[in-house]
Amino acid sequence: MKPWLAPIHLEGEKIKLVPLTKNHRNRLLQAASDGKLWQLWYTSVPSSETIDSYIETALQQNQNQQSLAFVIIHKDTNTIVGTTRYCNVNIPHRRLEIGYTWYAKSFQRTGVNTECKYLLLQNAFEEYKAVAVEIRTHFHNHPSRKAIARLGAKQDGILRNHKIHKGGQLRDTVVFSIIESEWTTVKHSLEFKMKQYDS
Repeated sequence: MKPWLAPIHLEGEKIKLVPLTKNHRNRLLQAASDGKLWQLWYTSVPSSETIDSYIETALQQNQNQQSLAFVIIHKDTNTIVGTTRYCNVNIPHRRLEIGYTWYAKSFQRTGVNTECKYLLLQNAFEEYKAVAVEIRTHFHNHPSRKAIARLGAKQDGILRNHKIHKGGQLRDTVVFSIIESEWTTVKHSLEFKMKQYDS
């Protein structure tokens, strides 16, 4: 079994996932600026004012073995197009979450998300031997909810008043998951979807 949360590189046809560092700051901010993603009130995408603390928090969580943060690089253009991470990791129970995922607007609905989740899920189930992988999103983030369901994840439930945002808004969090016994079918489905994007 591969050790959990050791720095790794994951690579597919369109993208590669590389561990986040402070050197990625400016290019990550450029990706967030494509569509001014921080303006979406139901997401937590960094702006020029929050990018440094965003990265510092991610790196601190990496160091504490709570997460493993990546930048997403589009291989053809060598452009950082977003970020994602393993988070809320519970190694004794072989569970983790894929979260903090966002993409530059021009790379949304291009197949990048499908391949990104494929790489993360494949590593989680086949290398870490995870028994379950969660994906969570804001109740009001309907595009994200649809995208998660399209991956083959099933909705476990809704955590009501799960978080309080800085503006005081209460967040209901929708929890989806894929379990170990479902991975073979989900993997087949994702590989089929990726071929459709390539055709």
